[in-house]
Amino acid sequence: MTTRARRKPVITISQTERERLLALAEALAERNAELADTLFGEIERARVVADGTAPENVVRIGSQVTYQPDGGEAKSVTLVYPGDADIDQGRISVTTPVGIALIGLSTGQSITWTARDGRTHELTVLDVRQPAEA
Repeated sequence: MTTRARRKPVITISQTERERLLALAEALAERNAELADTLFGEIERARVVADGTAPENVVRIGSQVTYQPDGGEAKSVTLVYPGDADIDQGRISVTTPVGIALIGLSTGQSITWTARDGRTHELTVLDVRQPAEA
């Protein structure tokens, strides 16, 4: 089986989100350097926009996201900062492999990401809903 390299999609994050994600990546570096490097990489390649100007269909912290993993059944989660994560409530941290993959994506975009077990997965964002206070 051959794996074809695919260019990562353009992602968008706000200035304040960028600053908070950089701080999280720095804190994460001591515990999990590989995951921190992945987060730094996503922040680096992101298109940064002024706070409040990201399109409604862009995944950001607090977004409820419906995505299709590996062509399977759709899953809905809310992307949160680590202190708010609760997998039983469907709240996943932005410092997890799937959380890093989701941040900044728009409806219809797909990305390939690597899970903690080293397996490569692909997900496609089907729907993004912003929190009421956004």
